[in-house]
Amino acid sequence: MTDRLTGERLVDDMTEAERDRARRVEAVLPELRAAAVKADQEGSFPIGHVALLRQAGLLGLVVPREYGGLGGTLRDLAAATFAMGTACPSTALAFFFHNTSASRGLLPLEAIEAGLFDDDEIPAVRAFAEKVLTRMASGVWLANFASESVKSSTANIAIATTARRTEGGWLLDGEKSFGCATGVADYYLTTAKLDGYDTAEGLVTFFVPREAAGVSSRAPWDGLGMRATANDGIRLDQVFIPEDEALTVPGAFTRMLQMSRGSFVGNQLAISAAYTGCAQNVYDVTIEQLTRKTFADTGRPIASSPMHQQIIGEMTVQLETAYLWLRRQLLLETSEPPLRPKQEVFRQWRMGKGSVTESCFQVALGAFKASGTSGASMSSTAGRALRDLAMGLVMTFPAERGRLEVAQLVTQARENALFAAVEKP
Repeated sequence: MTDRLTGERLVDDMTEAERDRARRVEAVLPELRAAAVKADQEGSFPIGHVALLRQAGLLGLVVPREYGGLGGTLRDLAAATFAMGTACPSTALAFFFHNTSASRGLLPLEAIEAGLFDDDEIPAVRAFAEKVLTRMASGVWLANFASESVKSSTANIAIATTARRTEGGWLLDGEKSFGCATGVADYYLTTAKLDGYDTAEGLVTFFVPREAAGVSSRAPWDGLGMRATANDGIRLDQVFIPEDEALTVPGAFTRMLQMSRGSFVGNQLAISAAYTGCAQNVYDVTIEQLTRKTFADTGRPIASSPMHQQIIGEMTVQLETAYLWLRRQLLLETSEPPLRPKQEVFRQWRMGKGSVTESCFQVALGAFKASGTSGASMSSTAGRALRDLAMGLVMTFPAERGRLEVAQLVTQARENALFAAVEKP
């Protein structure tokens, strides 16, 4: 196929409708790529990308057509974040988090259809869900703020931000430590807990306008990762949110999560696709450089040396490993009918996330070694990728935590099979 799209390097069996949506992504890649180096150096999200993605219709990529979106699925999102990751990983990451907001619309509607809400709860749940989707489809950028600096030994994400009822709505207090598009997004879709609740039943969601009174940015983020994501986080000091800008039905959050196909809210693999796109790009650039440059004494390409051949071989294996895990997870989360029960899909993701991100990091590490001292700078593709992909090692959870959870699932199931109650002879 002569006009193969970048996203097809990951999703290689696209339908024509998916290719149409992928062409929209392909059209913005040159501009993303052109701004990537400067954005990284300045540590600032290129604000022009908001209008660029909005005009391309991509802010509604995974919103159903009946709500004004493009009607894409997780396959489209994974292909898009992968393609953007080859051009500007920071933009790919921020775009991913915008699209995770769609789950706050899609999953509640599915839960309604599944009969998980009572009749008196449905109007409020449906109104909020549809507001999420229609706003995204209209070009509103939503930053999805869940993570906080507070940690729990029993959960990947702990929520301490509180919501207290007041006349006409709610008051929010707390701090969100991680969430792309701080100061960029139109609304911060913010997860909090109802005052008086200490379980997940009290988790609720709010539209927080970027300019609302009491909203401020935390100190500029200078982390080891993608620098142009506007990832500072926010503080909320008695921020008033009207009743109709919130979903505060107790238990709504946990009920909607029952409708996901495995990975939390069902789209987490698209973040690993962004990392894989970054890894593919540094691989391509490194191979091109090593085959173009030659040794002064022999005239042979640098890539032909035994050392470089070994490194290139290892990079290739690691990159293909990332693809294999990612494509398998994508199949499990999108196949109709489902190939595996949800618990198995979830278990696969807990293994797969760490396997993908560790493999991607190894690709960048190989590129760094192969490039030598001339590539050991933050202005080089290898240098930037090494730092960008380091974030994948800890994002959401490190590989070790996922593998521990998988081991517990496997051994506990085995223990149950080994022991049984019997009557005395």
